[in-house]
Amino acid sequence: MDDDLSSSLLCQETCLKEGGEQEDEYPLVHSQQDFGFSEDEHVAVLIEREIAFGFKKDETLVLGDWLKRARMDAINWIIKTRATLGFRFETAYLSVTYLDRFLSRRSIDSEKFWAIRLLSVACLTLAAKMEECNVPGLSEFKMEDYSFEGKVIQKMELLVLTTLDWKMGLITPFDFLSYFIRKLSNQSTPSPIFSKTMQLILTTMKEINLMDHKPSNIAAAATLLAMDQQLTLEALELKMTSIPQHRFFESNDVFELCNLIQRLYEEKTKRDKLHTPDSSLIRSRSIDITESSLMAKRRRLTFSDDEEGSSDGKGLP
Repeated sequence: MDDDLSSSLLCQETCLKEGGEQEDEYPLVHSQQDFGFSEDEHVAVLIEREIAFGFKKDETLVLGDWLKRARMDAINWIIKTRATLGFRFETAYLSVTYLDRFLSRRSIDSEKFWAIRLLSVACLTLAAKMEECNVPGLSEFKMEDYSFEGKVIQKMELLVLTTLDWKMGLITPFDFLSYFIRKLSNQSTPSPIFSKTMQLILTTMKEINLMDHKPSNIAAAATLLAMDQQLTLEALELKMTSIPQHRFFESNDVFELCNLIQRLYEEKTKRDKLHTPDSSLIRSRSIDITESSLMAKRRRLTFSDDEEGSSDGKGLP
C-alpha cells in the first residue's frame, strides 16, 4: 500500500507499551487505571456495545457448498498470515467477522474463488489497521496462488468499508477472556485454561457465522468448556453468577454454545488424527490480478457499485 493511503486508513490506536511494542499476545481486559473505572464497569460497557451493535439478530449468512469451502480456505489463509506477520489473534477474529458480515450483505458469483481471496486480504488488512500498532505494507500479505495489485486491494478495502457502513470497531471474545477466566476459574492469565480457551475460539470461528453469536457468549462458553467438558446447565448457571453482569446472559444460549463448541472441537480433533494433508481449493497456476486487468472486466468486478447502499444485495462478481 502507498505510504500516504496507509497512513490515512490506519487507525491511531494507543499501544499498550511505549515505543509501539505490544504488551503480549493475550492482552488483559484494561484496568481501572486505563479507563478511570473498574473492570466490572468496563465489561458492562462492552456488553452494552455488543447488544447495541446487533449481534445475533441483524445479519443472515446462508452459504452454498462452494462458498463454505471458499470461506474455510480464506480463514485458513487469515490464520496462517496472522502467524507469519505476528498479528494478535484478535486481528484474525476481527477479519473473519468482517468477512461474514460482508458475505451476509453481498453475494459473490459461484466459483469466483479469486474474489473470496481478494476479500480475505482486504478484511485482514482492515482488521490489522484496527488492532495492530504496526501494519506492514500490502506486499507483505502474500498468497501462493494469487498476486493482487495494491490498488486493487485498496479498492476492495473501500468496498468492505462502505458495505459494513464503516462500523469496524467491533467487540470480540478476546475482550472478555482474561476477565472471564479470573471470575469463572479464579485463575490469572496466562494459564492452561487460557490456552485451551483460545484453541476453542479459533476452532469455532471457522465453523460458525460469527454474527450469529454474541462475543461475550462465545468467550463465556469457551472458558467454561475449557474448565469442564461435562458441565451441566445447573453448574453453568451457578458459575455465571460469579460475573456481576450475569443478568445480560441467557444461560440456555451459553449452554447450547458450549455443546456446539465441544462438538466442533471433537470433530476437529478427529480430523487432525487422520493426518490428512491440507488441500488448497485452488490448484491453478499463479495469477496476477492488476487494476488494468480488472477494468477489462468492469461489469464482472465493480468496486463503486452503489456504495451508498451497503445492504442492497448486489453481487460481487
